Amino acid sequence: MPVKFIFSRHALLEMKRRQIDEAMVLRVLKAPEQEEYVRPGRKVFQSKIQLGEPRKTYLLRVFVDVDRKPPEVVTVYKTSKLKKYWRGKN
Repeated sequence: MPVKFIFSRHALLEMKRRQIDEAMVLRVLKAPEQEEYVRPGRKVFQSKIQLGEPRKTYLLRVFVDVDRKPPEVVTVYKTSKLKKYWRGKN
C-alpha cells in the first residue's frame, strides 16, 4: 500500500516560489535515491534531477515529518551543492 503524504502550507508556498512542481516532489518521495533522519521524527528524501537548458544536475531535497499520519512535507528545495549534501560518490 503506497504511503500518502500531505503538504504543509509552507511547503506549497516554497514549491511555488522555487518553481518546483508537485509531480517532481512525489517522484522523489516514491523512490528517493537517498534518505536520512535529520532529527527524530524528520527525514530528508533526496534525488538528483536534471533541469534547464543546457541540462544541469541539481539535488531535490524534500523534508518530511514522518512522526505523524499521514507524513507531512514541511519544505522542499533544489540545490546545485551536491558535494555538500550527497553521501557517497557523485
